[in-house]
Amino acid sequence: MATEHNAINLSQGFPNFPVDKQLTEIIARLSKENVHQYLPMSGYPPLLSKIAELVKNSYGRTIQPETEILITAGATQGIFTTILALIDTNDEVLILDPSYDSYEAPVLLSKAKPVRVALNDDYTPNWEHIENACSTKTKMIIINNPHNPTGKILKKSDFEALEIILKKHPSLYILSDEVYEYIHFEEKHISAHTREQLLNRCIMVSSFGKSFHITGWKVGYLVAPEHLMIEIKKVHQFMVFSVNSICQVAISEYLDLVSVAEIGSFYQEKRDYFRNLLKESRFKLMPCEGTYFQVVSYATISDENDVDFCKRLIVEYGVAAIPISTFYTNKKDHKLIRFCFAKDNKTLEEAAKRLCSI
Repeated sequence: MATEHNAINLSQGFPNFPVDKQLTEIIARLSKENVHQYLPMSGYPPLLSKIAELVKNSYGRTIQPETEILITAGATQGIFTTILALIDTNDEVLILDPSYDSYEAPVLLSKAKPVRVALNDDYTPNWEHIENACSTKTKMIIINNPHNPTGKILKKSDFEALEIILKKHPSLYILSDEVYEYIHFEEKHISAHTREQLLNRCIMVSSFGKSFHITGWKVGYLVAPEHLMIEIKKVHQFMVFSVNSICQVAISEYLDLVSVAEIGSFYQEKRDYFRNLLKESRFKLMPCEGTYFQVVSYATISDENDVDFCKRLIVEYGVAAIPISTFYTNKKDHKLIRFCFAKDNKTLEEAAKRLCSI
């Protein structure tokens, strides 16, 4: 619809500003070098070592590059591969709603049962409800931190509650989707990497696409203990075998030139700029603790359901957003919509101008 009506697209989660010139220069040079054939299934060995170093510097965790890291064709492929590898027929997987839409499909394809548990209205986890949803069939809980679509981050108390559940269910795995791990603002993101009690049963999902504004490259990675990674690699081998070679080599070089510590401040500036532009609008800005998404309430503007409101927003005002109800299995409607602020300032200014006219 955004294309059809020539609307400003703040719906999908991808940046529209240029990639770092240092990175494009690396790619240009590498295109003429001998980096175009298959790499090892696990990934480019120097990149695996760089990731181990990155995890050590970011979270203080020591991991083995050869056995505990897997380069994937984007984070979604990593999620898909992990679930197909570890989830069996009739297992149950807990998904916390609202949730990324790619969690459920691999569960269903594994002939397992997705169990959707709603977050609280303020998008904090309700650990009593989560624990009550666990059964002898529960094999995995998927957490997303920082959270898409709401921008919430988990607190220390959340991990403590999760660890209590794991003690009661010794065969339970955690799939921790942390693709926005470096995009956090006033409060620091707490990674599952830092929780000692989780490490032997947790698969971490990360994304270079999100961190370095290169979503189209589709390069992510998994970190998991060796006994789980062995199983995950069995599926990965037949799903993609190995991932784009030139991009892996380029990212490996780029990691020597860039600081991930600067990513959060870069996006915080974007967030604050966009929020300030919308200050005089009729939308209510919801808290945004991480990710590059801003959720707003339109409850004082319209009684329409969020899907219809988003359609009208495109047709009448030329701005595309995502209705939050689409992230719930029961299509729960809180009159909330999501904007992506990973755009250049000119785009944000024009979008805000249109939104403030409502």
